Amino acid sequence: MSELTQEQQTQLEAAAFRRLVSHLRNRTDVQNIDLMNLAGFCRNCLSNWYREAAEEAGLPVTKDQSREMVYGMPYEEWKAQYQAEASDVQKAAFESSSPHKS
Repeated sequence: MSELTQEQQTQLEAAAFRRLVSHLRNRTDVQNIDLMNLAGFCRNCLSNWYREAAEEAGLPVTKDQSREMVYGMPYEEWKAQYQAEASDVQKAAFESSSPHKS
């Protein structure tokens, strides 16, 4: 691959980010706890990273706004429609995995 300009790299990264967000919006069957257990991040992590990037750029984005950007709707609405109760197995896997331990 030839050298990319900073603008081209940013455009490609933004396109990949938008595709990831779109994919997660369409895969409402995939629970956040499953994402955390398998990948060490979830939709909430992604929304937090978005909000943190906005803060670093001096842009006022709230937690609710960043979550709505990732979920495609208010977070509480998404939870009511799509979030299932985590099973004991999912909870145990979450507790024993290291990415989220402090």
